Amino acid sequence: VQLQASGGGSVQAGDSLTLSCTASRVTVPLNMGWYRQAPGKQREFVAVITRGGSINYRDSVKGRFTVSKDDAKNTVWLRMNDLKPEDTGVYFCNGSFRDLNYWGQGTLVTVSS
Repeated sequence: VQLQASGGGSVQAGDSLTLSCTASRVTVPLNMGWYRQAPGKQREFVAVITRGGSINYRDSVKGRFTVSKDDAKNTVWLRMNDLKPEDTGVYFCNGSFRDLNYWGQGTLVTVSS
């Protein structure tokens, strides 16, 4: 399985971005998640949409970020509204199920105040 993330960029606080992640060579449906890593910090969970469509977000992005997917396209999106400087980081998509765990290459989001 390969995960290709895209959509990052440099924006101003309050702007919006949509990240996408497309999985290829998928053999089983995966739980798809987004994580981010700010400079000098550990990677942290942002959002997940499970195989069954359940959704969960980290508290700091609730109400601003929306995760969605299209199973037919093996694609997951992360719509990010009202971006804040603290949202800055490299965003990674993740696909997982049982002992399977795959990471994309990351896409950089920079939010300026």
